[in-house]
Amino acid sequence: MSSDNTADEKPSEREPRAGLLSDIRVLDFGRYVAGPYCATLLGYLGAEIIRIEKPSGGEDRYIAPLTDGPAPTEGGVFFQTACNKKSLTLDLSSEEGRNIVRELVKTADVVVCSMPPAALHKLGLDYDSLTALKSDIILTNVTAFGTSGPYSGKGGFDGIGQAMSGAMHITGTPGHPVKAAAPYVDYTTAVLGAFGTLAALMEKKSSGRGQQVDTSLMGTAMSVFASHLIEQGVTGKNRIGTGNRVQTSAPSDVFETGDGFILVHTVGNGLFRRLARLIGREDWLDNPAYATDQSRGDHANEICEVVADWCRNLTTEETLARLEEAGLPAGKVLTPQEALDHPQVSAMNIFQQVSFPGLPHPAPVPDLPVKLSYTRGGIKARPPQLGEQTDEILTQLGYTEADIKELRDQTII
Repeated sequence: MSSDNTADEKPSEREPRAGLLSDIRVLDFGRYVAGPYCATLLGYLGAEIIRIEKPSGGEDRYIAPLTDGPAPTEGGVFFQTACNKKSLTLDLSSEEGRNIVRELVKTADVVVCSMPPAALHKLGLDYDSLTALKSDIILTNVTAFGTSGPYSGKGGFDGIGQAMSGAMHITGTPGHPVKAAAPYVDYTTAVLGAFGTLAALMEKKSSGRGQQVDTSLMGTAMSVFASHLIEQGVTGKNRIGTGNRVQTSAPSDVFETGDGFILVHTVGNGLFRRLARLIGREDWLDNPAYATDQSRGDHANEICEVVADWCRNLTTEETLARLEEAGLPAGKVLTPQEALDHPQVSAMNIFQQVSFPGLPHPAPVPDLPVKLSYTRGGIKARPPQLGEQTDEILTQLGYTEADIKELRDQTII
């Protein structure tokens, strides 16, 4: 008998499993990034996602348009947050529109929203209203500032989370706070929302109970920036911004080469010793002022000036080659186009080329950013055109062709 257990398995037991969440229906009322991308991640794991937006289209559909013209067209944000979804247009301000929502809720497992508590209640999407329709429903809601406190009724965006967490103060320089271009608060909140939803689905499978999952931009921003906040809370250090230069180690900064820029991040005594030897500064190794990461961070100006002089006399390719040979992490500062064209990006299959009506060529859309060895997931369908599945979904709910025509004539759909 073979000692290889897989040899005795049936072929079907070794084949990847598709559609982990294929029996889950999600209603996506999210707006902009955090809510919609939370639903997208669930869709990448096989859930059926119905995006519900107003008849003219949600504002997030048209951010960073991919084609030119007087009329609004789908944009980059929508492509990243709408693959694998169906689109149902609906006027939620109308009673008939809310009736359709109530019927949909009865068929759903998860409702994803991104609204303050008062707005949820007004639309009948608060947890009490939803559980009156379906007792085991899961509500995943993203807010800007949580569900309690003086700011709980306020709206917000990613940048406000960056600003109010202290991150912009440290990212910038004195008098010039800087926001990261990558909306990390939005996308991290989306991931946490999907994480919480998966936990709620596990609980529902075990106990049969639904629950409410709450995430917030403010909570995420504080959590992501927490190491700095923890230090501030204990030491009262009141750090000021130093731009790209790290304050707790050195040399960790962006350096100009003879033909570009690279980022070098040196943390730990082992990497520092390699760096000192590489640039011919073994004398640093006996200097007590450079004995620890923090002490080197405290003397970052003098250390980084020496490294800057070393980089300046080399090309980017030469600099990276020497750093790599010495076992030191570094990377070229790429333009967006260079990032798309990088061979490592291609090797990792990060993007799928997604076609869409009206695009001159397919759009590069990041696939599920988690690789599972057994469970299949990721992009299976392009983003939906506005209202593309409206008739299909309403027909499933029992509406006739005449009913649907009347709803459309009344601009409810």
